[in-house]
Amino acid sequence: MPYVLCVLCAVLAGVFLSVESRKKYVLAVILKGLASLCFVGIGLLCSPGTHAAKLIVCGLVIGCIADVLLNLRMVFSEKGQLIFLVGILVFLTGHILYLAAVTGMSSCLAVCIAAGIILTALLMIWIFKRITAKTAFKVFGVVYIGAIMLLNCIAVGNLITTPAAFTAVFAAGAVFFLISDIVLILNTFGGEFRQSLRNTNISLYYVGQILIAFSLLLIGK
Repeated sequence: MPYVLCVLCAVLAGVFLSVESRKKYVLAVILKGLASLCFVGIGLLCSPGTHAAKLIVCGLVIGCIADVLLNLRMVFSEKGQLIFLVGILVFLTGHILYLAAVTGMSSCLAVCIAAGIILTALLMIWIFKRITAKTAFKVFGVVYIGAIMLLNCIAVGNLITTPAAFTAVFAAGAVFFLISDIVLILNTFGGEFRQSLRNTNISLYYVGQILIAFSLLLIGK
């Protein structure tokens, strides 16, 4: 069943991109929500019920909610910026839950935190040279990217210090998620929207969330 949901998610995400590109935003929100429900379903089916697994499932659920919120900004364009910020805040909550799930597995937490701070600073300097955004969006961006960069550093650190199927798949999912967010920021605030980047952003995002969901099958292995 999880594999059926994986295929269904890919199909729904593809149809969503097609519908959104034709500016049918209400239908697009529904399709995106259904696609995101698929990775939530995968997580629920794969979860062994441990504390860490429950935190990851909650993160998947919150990610699904954030997905809908981010696309609602196109439906309610007059409140678009506010809805976008709220969506990012909700996503941030999901990243914090993912962090809570894997931080306890880290044997080099101080090193990972230091790496996260340095890499976030370097990445944000690079991004700020390529986008135009209001101060509020930049502040949110630093906090948000900082959280997901820290998640990546801890996830990769766990893979290096404790190589295992779970740490490998979770780390891969976190990396895909990070790259997806970078593409989203550049495409949203870079001055010119490009459908090819939107397709890349969404594809990487769903691959990341699906990998995180499937990693639950591998906890302890």
